[in-house]
Amino acid sequence: MDRQIVLSILGVAVLAFFGILLLMPDSIEDGPNRLPWNVTQNVSGRSQVFGFTLGETTLADVRSQFGEDGKVSLFQDQSRDAYGVEAFFEQIHLQRLRADFVITLDVDQPTLAAMYERGLRISQLGSGSRKIKLDPTDVETLSVRPIRSISYLPKAKLDNALIEQRFGVPALRLTEPDAGIVHWLYPERGMDIGREPGGSVIIQYVNPDDFERLLRPLQNAVPMEETPAET
Repeated sequence: MDRQIVLSILGVAVLAFFGILLLMPDSIEDGPNRLPWNVTQNVSGRSQVFGFTLGETTLADVRSQFGEDGKVSLFQDQSRDAYGVEAFFEQIHLQRLRADFVITLDVDQPTLAAMYERGLRISQLGSGSRKIKLDPTDVETLSVRPIRSISYLPKAKLDNALIEQRFGVPALRLTEPDAGIVHWLYPERGMDIGREPGGSVIIQYVNPDDFERLLRPLQNAVPMEETPAET
C-alpha cells in the first residue's frame, strides 16, 4: 500500500479516537469520598456518601455536582395511599465508575398530595402504582428539598468476594425466594446491597435510624448461612 495512503488512514484513525474522547462524559474525580463503599456517619448520625449527606444535601446540590437536572417524578402507592418523589440521573461517572442514581427526596405527604393534584400526566405502572409528571413549577420547588435516600445502580457486575472486600462483612444476608436476589445488610451504615444471581447490584443508602425502610420489603426473605466470600 502506498505510504501516503497509510499515513492518511492513520491520521483519520487518530482524529476519530480523539473525537470519541471528546464525546465521553467527564468523570467527577475530586476525592476518594465519592466511591460507593466510602460510607460514614457525621456527628448527627446521618449517612455521608458520594459527597452527599442524607437529610441535609438538597436536590439542587446533587444537580450541581452531577452537572444535570435529572428526571423528577412523583409516585403514588395506591395500596398504602402514599406518595414519594424521586430524581433519576442516568449514566453518571464518579471516579471512572459509571452508574445510574435514583435520589429520593424528603417531602411531607400533604405537599406531595397537592403536587399530585397539579400533575400534568398520570401513568399506570405494572406494580399497580402510579407515576405522575409534575408541573415544572413544582419540580423547581423540590430543588431545595433534602435527599432522604440514594439508590446506586452500577453498570459493573460484582461478585460476592469483591462486595466483601470493598464493603466489608454484612451484619446479615437475606435472600428473596422468588427472585434469588441476595441482600447484604449493613444497619449501622444504613446500607443494603441487593445482588442478582448474574452479578448485577443495586445499593441503597439511608440514614441508620431509617433502616427499617429497607427491611420492610424483605419480610419474606430467608437468612443465608453461607460465608459471604462465596460467589
